Amino acid sequence: MDILLWAIAALLVLIGLAGVVLPALPGIPLMFGGFLMMAWLDGFAHIGTVTLTLLGALTVLAWLIDFASGVIGAQRVGASTLALVGAAIGTVLGLFAGLIGLLFAPLAGAAIGEFIARRDALQAARVGVATWLGMLIAAVAKVAIAFMMLGIALAAWLI
Repeated sequence: MDILLWAIAALLVLIGLAGVVLPALPGIPLMFGGFLMMAWLDGFAHIGTVTLTLLGALTVLAWLIDFASGVIGAQRVGASTLALVGAAIGTVLGLFAGLIGLLFAPLAGAAIGEFIARRDALQAARVGVATWLGMLIAAVAKVAIAFMMLGIALAAWLI
């Protein structure tokens, strides 16, 4: 039974790592869940309270970055509320369109929302690109956080 639980914990971490780049999966929270399960299975001998607190703080930071990235990018160029709604709709629809949809649907959604709001194609393009850049920066930050979490957990286990 222990082997099965350890395998599930490791699988949570691996699926979480994949979820860092696949928006349909909550990557960082899955990784945290896997590390928490590993700590529990080991009686918190290697991964203790301090490590779990640090991993939890990184999980919250990743969530905040993910939540704010597109909005901040769009707001920096004066996006309308419709642009933000369009980006959110584009993100959801992009989940069903594969990798191309995941990459470009939020940009298209923000641009379409902005164009509907202001009828200015240049501003709509600026908002779409700014939203996309914000999401790209967030993705890079989440990858960095994921690898920080792996390093912290590994260091805690080995020390």
